[in-house]
Amino acid sequence: MDKPVLQIIVASSRPGRTGPAVAEWFRARAAASGLFEVELVDLAEVNLPFLDEPNHPRLRQYVNAHTKEWSATVERGDAYVFVTPEYNHSFTAVLKNALDYLHHEWQHKAAGFVSYGGISGGTRAVNGLRQVVSTLKMVPVLEAVNIPFVQQFMAEDGTLRPNEVSEAAADALLAELAKLTGALRPMRLAS
Repeated sequence: MDKPVLQIIVASSRPGRTGPAVAEWFRARAAASGLFEVELVDLAEVNLPFLDEPNHPRLRQYVNAHTKEWSATVERGDAYVFVTPEYNHSFTAVLKNALDYLHHEWQHKAAGFVSYGGISGGTRAVNGLRQVVSTLKMVPVLEAVNIPFVQQFMAEDGTLRPNEVSEAAADALLAELAKLTGALRPMRLAS
């Protein structure tokens, strides 16, 4: 059996953002685990316009090329890790928009979270995000990586240099995602 595909989704499109460095660190850690085939998906590059499909996503009657491309990208994934900052005690609008574009493509797949920010480390963003992904029939794992005061872990070369707590949390998140992805596989195949 092939390895499941883990998509690491960068959920910030702000200029000067920290998200790509956080996502690249987690991507390398996920690849080194050997548990998944790993893909990095940057919502700034996907560049979806504000939801512009005339039909409800559950119908899968997409009319726009960007939606069809986004659908194909998400369909490839077996599990997701959302790398998200916290904006005003919540997650980003670009992530909410990307989630709302689709319906069936997300179902019966595991979801994990790597968050970063100030004092809360993005935990309030993740709390809101858990509700949304659950409504889309994804299964969020409890394990997460939360990086408070993320700037202290940024090296001069722009890479993230996390501490041992973040590294251990990443390993726990990946292990749990792998278990849950395997358990959910029969549900995805039956859909």
